[in-house]
Amino acid sequence: MLALDHIAQSYGAKPVLHDVSFSLSPGQIGCLLGPSGCGKTTALRLVAGFEKPDAGEIRIAGELVARPGFSLAPEKRRVGLVFQDYALFPHLTVAGNVAFGLAHLGPADRAWRVDEMLELVGLVQEADAFPHQLSGGQQQRVALARALAPRPRLLLLDEPFSNLDVELREKLSLEVRDILKHEAITALLVTHDQHEAFAMADVIGVMHKGMVQQWDSPYNLYHQPANRFVANFIGQGVLLPGEVLNSRQVEIELGVLEGHIPTDCDEEGGCARCEKGCQVEVLIRPDDIIHDDASLLTAEVERKAFRGAEFLYTLKLPGGSRVLAQVDSHHNHALGERIGIRLGIDHVVAFRK
Repeated sequence: MLALDHIAQSYGAKPVLHDVSFSLSPGQIGCLLGPSGCGKTTALRLVAGFEKPDAGEIRIAGELVARPGFSLAPEKRRVGLVFQDYALFPHLTVAGNVAFGLAHLGPADRAWRVDEMLELVGLVQEADAFPHQLSGGQQQRVALARALAPRPRLLLLDEPFSNLDVELREKLSLEVRDILKHEAITALLVTHDQHEAFAMADVIGVMHKGMVQQWDSPYNLYHQPANRFVANFIGQGVLLPGEVLNSRQVEIELGVLEGHIPTDCDEEGGCARCEKGCQVEVLIRPDDIIHDDASLLTAEVERKAFRGAEFLYTLKLPGGSRVLAQVDSHHNHALGERIGIRLGIDHVVAFRK
């Protein structure tokens, strides 16, 4: 439904995107995730037709919509847009906002489609209200209904929940995903919030310095990051020094880990094999460290953060390295206390030191 093929884009002498390629299948929800300035919004604007690529091609439902020297007008791409600031018309009611893109329909069909959309987003009772009379979450639902009403081939969402508080953001992102799946809408989301990305997207592209570092499922991004940037950006964790013993083993302070030693890749796509004796850094996630009072291996509680159902402990190992551990909140240990731990790793993520 959407394909970007070797897209490059610059603003004057400043390159913004480098060789960006990814695709979305019909009904799939994708996400471009990354820090500010990584190029994700520029990529979205190129798909929408607000910018023109310097190199590469963009296709929507197989139709060529952009390449150097050609760009199909935004209004002809059948793309829906949901913006960060909602961009609702203040002088129109909720129903009026949803009906805005339906001028091509007759009055009866338009009214039916508006009712259908308001039912879908749960705002039937607010049809005659004005945007200023709604909460932020309700305004975002109106923006979504307005974008979906003309039946777009593709929906683009630009930081759609960033103006909402954390609890509402998580709740609404799940609701929007359900709506998009119900309508079988292909969508591309842009965000810097990985929780939002994980809640909504089937596939995520982590961006850095204008390049897609990894285009993969949320699970694989967390457990099988392609390079050090993705490992550091996604989730939490630390990199412990280690030494490769053979193609299946690497030794760190906590013991010998068994598993395939991956090819080490950098952010520019260069890869090199790590052989025996290679000095590496091994990614250890908080859920890789299991609290176990019976373990002979102990670590000192250096910091702790209470998160309701769990504590996030920062633990100092005997050799001076530090790891994070996610521990059930019933285990409330004091700072300076030594607790038993063991490894619960079923795969190895290692990068050349």
